[in-house]
Amino acid sequence: MSLFPSSLLSGKKDTRTVGRGSQPIFLILFTLLMTAGIEARLAYLQIVEGPKLRQRAEANRVRTIAKQPERGNIFDRNGKLLASTRYPHSVYLWPMAHTKPSWSIVGPRLEKILHIPQEEMQKKLEEAGPNSSSLIRIARDLSEAEITVLKEYKNELPEVEINTEAVRYYPHGKEIAHVLGYTRELTPEQLKQRKAEGYRLGDVIGQMGIEKAYETTLRGEWGGQQVEVDGAGRPIRVLGEKEAKSGKDLHLTIDLDVQKAAEKALGKTQGAIVALDPNNGAVLAMVSHPTYDPNIFSKQKLSQQDWESIQGKNHPLVNRALSAFPPASTFKIVTTTAGLESGEFSPGTVLQTFGSINIGGVTFGEWNHAGFGPLGFPRAMAMSSDTFFYQVGRKVGGPTLIKWSRKYGFGQRTGIEFASEESKGLVPDETWKQKAWKMPWTIGDTINMSIGQGALQVTPLQSAIMFSVPANGGYRVQPHLLKDNEQAKSWRESLNMKQTTINVLRDGLRKVITEGTGKRLNVPSIAPASGKSGTAEAGVGRPNHTWFGAYAPANKPEIVVVAFGENSGDHGGTVCGPMVLEVLEAYFQHKYPGKYVPSQSKDSPTSTGD
Repeated sequence: MSLFPSSLLSGKKDTRTVGRGSQPIFLILFTLLMTAGIEARLAYLQIVEGPKLRQRAEANRVRTIAKQPERGNIFDRNGKLLASTRYPHSVYLWPMAHTKPSWSIVGPRLEKILHIPQEEMQKKLEEAGPNSSSLIRIARDLSEAEITVLKEYKNELPEVEINTEAVRYYPHGKEIAHVLGYTRELTPEQLKQRKAEGYRLGDVIGQMGIEKAYETTLRGEWGGQQVEVDGAGRPIRVLGEKEAKSGKDLHLTIDLDVQKAAEKALGKTQGAIVALDPNNGAVLAMVSHPTYDPNIFSKQKLSQQDWESIQGKNHPLVNRALSAFPPASTFKIVTTTAGLESGEFSPGTVLQTFGSINIGGVTFGEWNHAGFGPLGFPRAMAMSSDTFFYQVGRKVGGPTLIKWSRKYGFGQRTGIEFASEESKGLVPDETWKQKAWKMPWTIGDTINMSIGQGALQVTPLQSAIMFSVPANGGYRVQPHLLKDNEQAKSWRESLNMKQTTINVLRDGLRKVITEGTGKRLNVPSIAPASGKSGTAEAGVGRPNHTWFGAYAPANKPEIVVVAFGENSGDHGGTVCGPMVLEVLEAYFQHKYPGKYVPSQSKDSPTSTGD
């Protein structure tokens, strides 16, 4: 037996290959690449993704308890409160609540206590996202019974919190609804549009009126607390706090006493009343009926009765003070202006009136079917003679009537803060008629326009501006609701009318009250007034619309009031005249106590006709 292996004795080389050749190099390169990859990933996570990851970690450790800002208060011109804030209790959840096992107990329990479907709550939480660090409101305005039950089941309701929140409150309810508007929680569509402005899920926003027009001013800025929590989500300590910044208060031009008087005067009549300062356009009152209670929009969920109160067939949310209707004989103010300013007529012009008049083969009647004999402009205005103004319209022509209609502000928005709610109205012309009816403008269109009929459409607010022109000496005012210290001239524009034209208008409007269709206002309970009535055809089978506008004192006007009755029937002097009188009485007897005798409406002179 040999003592050495045969391989050694034979002298052959070792054929083993492991660990030789390129393998060591490959292993070294592979190790280096893996190490570099790991280091690159670590660098990416720390440098590039670091802030985001730290934010996520912080969100798990730190939560923000948002504090809603208190919305600014709204006051009338005399400092009376119109809109404020109340503090009901609301239920909040952390957004990640529905992802936890406890939700199978919490969800059904809340559904039973709050009468809110579990799916509805879950949808809100999902919209916020599980990584959201802010509480989400799921119910507001809790009753005492609901608060008591929630506290009884506190141990079964982790992630559920009860806090107070600021909710809009309107102490005068329906009386000033169309001026103030209302606030309501953002819709999903609105949230998408306004998210960049800092709005968040559950925020409320002004939806109409002053609340919408001055949303940015009234809103304020959110504040809140940053709270460190443990693994179970329990607060450990407050890390920082930012005070919520309240919205700014607003002082309006509205006079609450005049507003309430207008609301009472309009009563159940479908229509509107507008009161202005004719010297600067400050809106003293704006009432529309039917109306609504803006407080219902502060509820978490509207009842069937609530929905019916705002979705009725008469459209209570529509502001009729900003909606357009045919102005009827109140428009004779514009026709008089066009006639005198055109040079076709002089202040002393006298025209014969008739029971009817034939123009272009069409018979146009007088409202009393008899005529009034020969009349000048002031008496024609007082008696509201249609045949007198037909002749004026025919002589000056459609283009001149249209031009002065637009100079008075018809066919365009007034500039009041409610641009999205305001109708432009309509001043028809050749272009409009060709587009709408595929027909040319005719003399009949001019005749109809001369007495405020046809396709002409005017809002009660525009009508109040029209009455302000003769009242203030020839200026078109811009209506506004925000009170400030600007001079009156900043809010008005001269129409460059002749003084003789203004004198004729004032004389005629005064005679309407002393001897014409507005004698109901010729009473000692108010300052001497000037005005004009109007009765507009509303279509076959439908009751007439009625109008009455007036300003007082006649020699130095302080207030213009226009009342409008939609399909009220009867005549402007009999329906709307008393409304205007009631508002003027409230204004003058409150401002000048003892100067004017108390109203004795049953002994007041009656008004007849247009």
